[in-house]
Amino acid sequence: MSGAEETRADTARAGQAPRAALRQLLGASRPVSWINTAYPFAAAYLASGGGVTAAWVVGTVYFLVPYNLLMYGVNDVFDYESDLRNPRKGGIEGVVLDRRLHRLTLLAATVTNVPFLVALVALGSPASTAVLVVSVFAVIAYSAPGLRFKERPGLDSITSSTHFVSPALFGLALVGAPATTTAAAALLAFFLWGMASQAFGAVQDVGADRAAGIGSVATWLGAARTVRAAMVLYAAAGLVLLAAGWPARLATVLVVPYIVSIAPFRSLPDERCEEAHAGWRRFLWLNLVTGFCVTQLLIWAALA
Repeated sequence: MSGAEETRADTARAGQAPRAALRQLLGASRPVSWINTAYPFAAAYLASGGGVTAAWVVGTVYFLVPYNLLMYGVNDVFDYESDLRNPRKGGIEGVVLDRRLHRLTLLAATVTNVPFLVALVALGSPASTAVLVVSVFAVIAYSAPGLRFKERPGLDSITSSTHFVSPALFGLALVGAPATTTAAAALLAFFLWGMASQAFGAVQDVGADRAAGIGSVATWLGAARTVRAAMVLYAAAGLVLLAAGWPARLATVLVVPYIVSIAPFRSLPDERCEEAHAGWRRFLWLNLVTGFCVTQLLIWAALA
């Protein structure tokens, strides 16, 4: 290769490096999951009487991207070694974050989160700020060294569920919505659903986690018992929704597809835990259908 050709090749590589880093950061934020945190906040804010205000816009954008970069980016940095051995990584379920980008990822998560958090504190109240503090703490504590709630059986499911329920609670607090039976039932049902989902998601990694010395609710209970516990939690979420009032109680039926989807794995032996991945893939698509149905219920409730 001539000197001119080498120069052009070096220039091309230099131009590709920032784009490659951006792609990795984007992948680390899990675009497929953005809606799972932005939607609960936006819907709860609007459903509780808030309008399309500056607080709603700032909160929705925050929970759409920066919040997810913090949540999953921190996880990808500190789970790097186990992610290298995880065959699920590399697609929509997460990237294997290049070691050279770990510091950049933590910096990007900090830089993108701080301005939004300052704005949301300024726009909110002591109550909404307290919820926001708990939400961000749960995100960091799940993966950060020294805390690693994700490795504490039971606490892992509770913390993971907090990641998705707290944006909705923050939306209610930001509006200053009064406590109602409907809101309490909806949040509790959502929390139980989140615990069930996290627990079932951990089943497919029982073998890999045990080999790596990582604890989880699934390594503690075993694959089959964890699936059954998830089924019970889904059913409990549905029962709680019966107290939500009309038409919110119609959402009770939305837990049925989740129970049916994971039921085939209720006797899954630990050594075949990877087979639960098929159920996890269905779970990702079920969320889209469920989100659509919840939206229709919210519209119905608003027009009633």
